[in-house]
This record gives sequence, structure tokens and C-alpha cells, in this order.
Amino acid sequence: MADDLSAVGRFLYEAGTLKQTRRTGWWMAGVRDPESVAEHSWRTALIATIIAKLEGADPARAAYLAVWHDTQESRTGDVNHLGRKYAPVGDPQEVTADQTMGMPEVLASAVREMVAEYEAKKSPEAVCARDADKLECLLQGIEYKAQGYENAQRWIDNSRGRLVTETANRLADELLAQGSLDWLRTALGEGGE
Repeated sequence: MADDLSAVGRFLYEAGTLKQTRRTGWWMAGVRDPESVAEHSWRTALIATIIAKLEGADPARAAYLAVWHDTQESRTGDVNHLGRKYAPVGDPQEVTADQTMGMPEVLASAVREMVAEYEAKKSPEAVCARDADKLECLLQGIEYKAQGYENAQRWIDNSRGRLVTETANRLADELLAQGSLDWLRTALGEGGE
């Protein structure tokens, strides 16, 4: 392994900007302070482990893909679907190649391969990670709607329609049937199951 980790250090600072990078599509739904890309990626990785385990795929690999799936947005920003109509976003694989330049090759090639796998949408783990991305958006939409942002329904519906795996579809049904605080009521013994 190369002794020089300066490029890795720079990337870690760069990745930290995702904690302040807001998911811009939610502004169209009226959400004043939407989640950050980092917050979205964390729950996406968690969901990816669940979907992958229940689908018979490798949960660690699916989570690995999910953690890295939006890291390019530290350079491109979170460009929502309407914005992409007018200003196409950089290719995730090209952005990743730039981000990993100068890193030890063992690390850089692993990251590039991961992003390529996610973008190819072919491996079971990539399918699970991509479903986790959509399911996280659906879940966030449910939470925003519960906070009074009625326009979040569009994101709920669009995300629901893009799920592929049986597990993600079943989880979506379950999430839509629950309230966003049912977990708390159950934990407090106030009803539920």
C-alpha cells in the first residue's frame, strides 16, 4: 500500500460536504430543510442490508454499494430530475475516477469498480442497493407527508413504482400501511403488535 494518503485525506474532507448538501428535489415539495445526501446515504445503506439479506444477496456488498452511490454529488451537487432536463450531471464513473485520482490504486480501483457495479444495475447487490435508494426516498416522503408536506406524495408514488425486488415491494406496502410513529408506540407498549 502506498504511504502517501494525502489524496485519501482530501477525499474524506470532500465527502464531509455531503453532510451539508441538501437533496434538492424535496424543495419542490415545499420541504424547507430537506435531508442531506449523507443522511439519505446512511439510511439507504441500512435498507440495502435488509433487502439483500432477505433477497439472498450479500448484505455487506449491497451496503457498500449504497454508501458510495451518491458520493459524486460532492462535486456535482444533488441535481434533481427537473434540473437534469436542462443541465445533465457528470457521469458518476467519470466523477469517481477524478475523486479517486492519486489514491493508492488498491483503494481507487475498488471504489471505481463499486460505482461501476452500482451503475450497471446487474448484480443482485446492485439491484438491492438501487431498490434501497428508491425505498429510502419513499420512506422519507412518508415522513415529510406526516409533517404536513402533502406534495411529498409524488415522491412516494414515483419511488413505489420503481421498485424491483419482491422484498422492496413488500417493505413498501408495509411502510405505507404504518404511521411514521408506530414504531414508538410499539416500543412504549401503547398498542400495535
